[in-house]
Amino acid sequence: MNSQAKRVRVCTDVGGTFTDLVYFETDPANGKQVIRTSKVDTTPPNFEEGILDVLRKADVDIGAMNSFAHGTTVVINAITERRGAKVGLITTRGFRDVLEIARGTRPDFFNLRYAKPEPFVPRYLRREIGGRMRATGEIVEEVDLADLGPVLEDFRAEGVEAIAVCLLHSYANAEHERRVTDEITRQWPEVSVVASTQITREWREYERTNTAVLSAYVQPIATRYLTRLEKQLTSHGYDGQIYVMQSNCGIDTVAHARDVPITMVESGPASGMWGAAALGALIGEPNIIALDIGGTTAKCSLVKDGQVQIKTDYYIERDRVNAGYPIMVPVIDLVEIGNGGGSIAWIDRFGKMQVGPKSAGASPGPAAYGRGGSEATTTDANLALGRINPDYFCGGEIVADVGAVNSALDKLAAPLGLQRVEVARGIVRLADSNMVNALKLISLNRGHDPRDFTLVAFGGGGGMHAVSLARELGIKKVIIPRGASVFSAWGMMMSDLRRDYFLTRFAPVVAAETPRVVQDLLDEVAAKACAEYGQERIQAADVAVSNFVKLRYENQEHAVEVAIDNGQSFEHDWRGVVERFHEEYERQYTYRLDAPVEVIGIHVVAFASVGKLEPAEISVTGVPLDAARKGTREVDYDLEGVQQAAIYDSEKLEPGMRISGPAIIEDPGTTIVVFPADQVVIDRLGNIHIQTV
Repeated sequence: MNSQAKRVRVCTDVGGTFTDLVYFETDPANGKQVIRTSKVDTTPPNFEEGILDVLRKADVDIGAMNSFAHGTTVVINAITERRGAKVGLITTRGFRDVLEIARGTRPDFFNLRYAKPEPFVPRYLRREIGGRMRATGEIVEEVDLADLGPVLEDFRAEGVEAIAVCLLHSYANAEHERRVTDEITRQWPEVSVVASTQITREWREYERTNTAVLSAYVQPIATRYLTRLEKQLTSHGYDGQIYVMQSNCGIDTVAHARDVPITMVESGPASGMWGAAALGALIGEPNIIALDIGGTTAKCSLVKDGQVQIKTDYYIERDRVNAGYPIMVPVIDLVEIGNGGGSIAWIDRFGKMQVGPKSAGASPGPAAYGRGGSEATTTDANLALGRINPDYFCGGEIVADVGAVNSALDKLAAPLGLQRVEVARGIVRLADSNMVNALKLISLNRGHDPRDFTLVAFGGGGGMHAVSLARELGIKKVIIPRGASVFSAWGMMMSDLRRDYFLTRFAPVVAAETPRVVQDLLDEVAAKACAEYGQERIQAADVAVSNFVKLRYENQEHAVEVAIDNGQSFEHDWRGVVERFHEEYERQYTYRLDAPVEVIGIHVVAFASVGKLEPAEISVTGVPLDAARKGTREVDYDLEGVQQAAIYDSEKLEPGMRISGPAIIEDPGTTIVVFPADQVVIDRLGNIHIQTV
């Protein structure tokens, strides 16, 4: 392969169960596109080995790659599994216990024994130094660097591996944090150090402190992982840029990701949601609910008017009984639950069956894998109902162990007093119910009617559950993308370099100087973004900037972010921006106020193109639909009963072909369940459109 003549791009996504790959090549001589996909088991803790495995399986010439993008779960896994570094915290005198105080939020409100989440830094590793700054950024008392010597000596003795620095009001003026981190590096060059202002310039001391701590917590492990990956690819002949998927739906350079690894916290899910938005733009579907059902989890997000929703009030481990931990980085607004193909069905202490969040993973995996798994999973239930073909399990790569599936279901059937098939139906119903609730959280709970959206479902389990979920929510159209099982990796192909900059500033909108001051801030941050890209040899002309302002009603606590349209400025068009604030506020909260509006901050997004995938249309040979038909089999459609379903090979379907349900479309990486009377059409890019009844 001539790497100079051909453009070769590879994207990999490391999930909790599988590592996926999408390979894209275009030959400038004839414009021909080749897209290949592949999937292997994820290999924790040495995730880079799984990446090399999937590259080998796809027969990729690493030395011929022009671009490599990568999404990973290494950061979120390190946090949830508590495998990060030993962290010390340095903060302003009097604020040592911010992590302990946290917020007054109590999800489990009536639990008299409720305990706040335990801080990631114990009190004996939280230290204070002198110095003080006002919320406006004015220095009241210079930072006392003399305090650092004894603190660092104690940290060395305690085996601290990383230091987080978060000083009061540093979002308004980073000077004190800069001086502290410089001095730490001078005195202890080997230690990993993270300042809160490297990550965010937004207010809220607890959230900012926790973010700095968690970034320090994962930095050593993320740095080691990215360095190992870089060395492995380089040793196999790759000499191009390595990009890492960020939680904000953009990719970034590996060097920048090493500096602020916490921005990768939702790396994998973000790429799939961005892929859904990009797909919607290609096929004229601007309003989408994206659903990713993998082996371990199900994730969903809402795309409105082609725009993904980004937020900075992200929490990990937050649920109905736990307040969780805030991470103040730009993350796609998504809901994630522990329900996937490997989710285990179990009986609780009240004798009721539950599904998830515990997963069988890739090893031993569902009982059907034949690797020793003895507990029934969602995948096993779908196989027992005839929805998955036991003779084409995992694309024919695994011989389904039907005996193990039956034994696993029987273990549940006996105590429940049910038949095996009833247990299988119950598992699927419970999984669907859990996912419907998640879909409601990102639609109805955000003020959106799901009936106004198209459901785009992907991941290995997306096609199996999408139609039943759509019917429950009244959604009339479901789209299963081509290559759905590796769609998150495909989403990276559609991503630009992206960096988000947030800055807190307070000003009443009606003040005469506010529009100009806010616009000056936006311009200043945009210039900073272009300068940062310039250091990586990206020209300012190749950088696109989007501006947002955060507005709130005077004296309220939280704000609504409003976009400034292209070609407009806040200085001259602020009245229109304020009117859009009223409209968005009313949509979210059902009312608006006749009250003064104030600016509390700005948000600047800087994009730099690295050459996105431009998928070619699928050629039409004119073969009849029967050429894609593999036969028929009995499929249990639950409430619609057992039906004789037509079975189709997805790789032989061509644009324009139409299918009527009941039907099953089999792909090497997934199975698509088409319910009775539903209508299917294949679009010009090979995506499967299902019209529900």
